Amino acid sequence: MKEREDKHRVLILGASGFLGNAIYKELCSYFKTFGTYNTENRLFEKNSHFFQYNVEEDDVFEILEAVKPTIIISAIRGEFSAQVIAHKHITEYLKYNKLCKLIFLSSANVFDGYSKFPSYETDKTLSHSIYGHFKIKIENMLMRLPKKQTVIIRLPMVFGVQSPRIQEIKMLINEKEPIEVFPNLIMNVSTDSKLTQQIHYIINRDKKGVFHLGSKDLVHHDEFIEEIIKTLDIENYTLKHVYTTNDERYLAVLSKYNLLPKHLQFSSQDILTELAV
Repeated sequence: MKEREDKHRVLILGASGFLGNAIYKELCSYFKTFGTYNTENRLFEKNSHFFQYNVEEDDVFEILEAVKPTIIISAIRGEFSAQVIAHKHITEYLKYNKLCKLIFLSSANVFDGYSKFPSYETDKTLSHSIYGHFKIKIENMLMRLPKKQTVIIRLPMVFGVQSPRIQEIKMLINEKEPIEVFPNLIMNVSTDSKLTQQIHYIINRDKKGVFHLGSKDLVHHDEFIEEIIKTLDIENYTLKHVYTTNDERYLAVLSKYNLLPKHLQFSSQDILTELAV
C-alpha cells in the first residue's frame, strides 16, 4: 500500500463536483491525492489536501507548483474560455514535467455533429454545440503533447445515486412537474462508481490514449429514464416527450480499440441494478 502511495501524487481539478469527488474518494486510500474546490465549503476548507480554486479568477499554475502532481485529473466545470486558458497552462506544465500525465474528462458531445452511428475512439470529432466545440478545443490541445502524457476519457450520460440527473428526476416528481425525455436519442450510459474504478485501473496500469467509458450496449433515452424511475419505486410521474428530430439520433461512445478488462465492462442493465440499491 505504502509503495503505491509513494508512486503517484494525484491532483483532481474539480474535486468538489459530483464526478471529481467520486474520483477523490476512490483514489485517496491508494495515492497521495489532492483536490480543488470552488465553493465555500467548511468540509473542504478543513482538509489540507484541498485547495480553493476558481477557474475564472485563479491561476492553476500555483496549485501545480504546490502539489507537484504526477497525475492531473481534470473534472473541472466553469466558464468555457477560462477552462481553455487553464488547460493551456496545464499543457505548459506538462511540457516541462515529462513524468506528469493529464487525464481529461471529455464528453460524447465531441461527436454531436454526427447522428447516424455511434462513435469509436479513432473517429474524427465533429460538434454542432458550444459544449462539444469547447471539449474538442481542449482535446486538440492535448493531442499535441507526447502520447504517454495524456488520457482522454469521453463520457456518455453519467448517473449515480447522488448524481445531479437523479436528484433532478426526484425533484421534478416531488413538484409534480413533467420529466423531459428524448425518444429519438440513442445513447450509452455510465455511473460515477463504474467510472472511478475504470480511472483507477488506467492509473495503475499506466494507460494512455483515448478511452470511451460507457456501457457496451445502447439505450433509448426515454426508455432508460423510465426504467430508472421504476427502479426508484415511483409510480406517479409524467414524461414530456421532446422530438428534436424526426429521425433516430445517436450520441453514444463505444469502445473498439482501447478496451478495458471484462470486469470493468458493463451493460445498461448493470447501471439500473446499481441505481436500485
